[in-house]
Amino acid sequence: MPALTASALLLASGCSSGPGSPATSDAGRDGRAGASAVATVDTGRPIAVAAAPGVTPTALARPGDGGGRARQSALKVRSYDRHTGRAVISRTAKGAPGPSGTPSAPSSGAPDNPAEPGPVAVGDLIASAPAPGAPDGLLVKVTEVLGKTGAGTEVQTAPTTLDSLLGGDKAKGTVPVDPSSFDVERLLPDVKVSWARTGDLHFGPEGTHVPLGRLRLDVRAEVPTAAGAPVTADASVAGYVQVAPEVDFSYGGAGSDADARRAGPVSAYLGVSGDWSSQWSLKGRAPVSAKPVRLPFARLHADPVLQVGPIPVVVNLDLTCYLEVSGDGSATVSVEQAIKGDFKAGGTFGPDEGWTPVSESAMASTPVRASVATAGNVKVALGAEASVGLYGAAGVTADLAPYLRGEASATASAGPGGRPTAAVVGSWTVYGGVDLSGALQLQLSVFGTPVLRHTVPLGALHREWRLAGSDV
Repeated sequence: MPALTASALLLASGCSSGPGSPATSDAGRDGRAGASAVATVDTGRPIAVAAAPGVTPTALARPGDGGGRARQSALKVRSYDRHTGRAVISRTAKGAPGPSGTPSAPSSGAPDNPAEPGPVAVGDLIASAPAPGAPDGLLVKVTEVLGKTGAGTEVQTAPTTLDSLLGGDKAKGTVPVDPSSFDVERLLPDVKVSWARTGDLHFGPEGTHVPLGRLRLDVRAEVPTAAGAPVTADASVAGYVQVAPEVDFSYGGAGSDADARRAGPVSAYLGVSGDWSSQWSLKGRAPVSAKPVRLPFARLHADPVLQVGPIPVVVNLDLTCYLEVSGDGSATVSVEQAIKGDFKAGGTFGPDEGWTPVSESAMASTPVRASVATAGNVKVALGAEASVGLYGAAGVTADLAPYLRGEASATASAGPGGRPTAAVVGSWTVYGGVDLSGALQLQLSVFGTPVLRHTVPLGALHREWRLAGSDV
């Protein structure tokens, strides 16, 4: 999936620092060359949001230095202990970052010289990409400098929020997630993973066609009978899901004055969206159960880093793909469906409304093939649970479930386009549909917004359409 370049981001962000700028002069006065950095310029335009470069600089905001604005720095988090909140931080380069925002003259990674001033001070705000001990990234404030170690300066930290670094700025963007960046845990034996990205790079079984930027999972499984069911079922599901996930992020500060900066953002948004396509078939006798039988077949995790001006914002994205089947245990069916479309789920913040949910989905089915050997009902979904958060704190969960549902009071069948192929006695109908549900979590306060007192449901989005039936 193509990623936006770092150079385009920095041009859009207005990252620059000329001779005599506050960043340069302050660094020269206190001798902290490792903490000198390039500050963003408040142009009134939104800061670009893009995929971070492979080597992502740490952001630093120092009260009283350059107006307290966040800057790219030549600092590196060497280690972090999440139980104690202690971190070891050192310089990674000599001198300030160059015009591109990337530290110039990289060092060999040697620890700080004990005779030099430390790279950080009490009150400093730090945002880091994933680091040792902080796989979800780091967003902290330095509360105490503990002293030098062989690897750098050890400091005590406390969690902080994004508004303390972004202040009155505005930022907005949607960034695709590189399909090759996902860690995939297969939960069933017959699961195949494929992806394709720019540069003619692909992964997966030979012959599998995957569009650029997509991640595809193929699955084949037997549907188990629910515990306590009076009869056994003999059904199998086979199909694939193909998804191109994107992370949506926006932040709206109140302005550039100090009072507004302390008030937190006036708007914010965090969500997950993307294109979706899936195709699956169910054959056999569907199981009988009081509740649907859900079969998770793969868990996926990625930690894409967004570059929001000078600040690396670490997003934690989890997907659990599943099959879900329900029925009355009497219908013996053979049904197939292909569906494609897009989806969007997230939470948006406003000062008057607080956090409110966003859930959208536009799906369409291709012509269905279906046959019902006996009367009964069945429903099968091939869906995904998604969770998106920041710096290890969950913010939004969503459950997208495209499904196929059939019901019949007699034997019937349909060919392509839903046209009956045999005489029908009684009635039968096949429906396509999509369900989207989820919740907003109190950890969305990482934006600097008021803490949610309880989870806020996304609200159930339900759409269903008729695909075939006895009177078509």
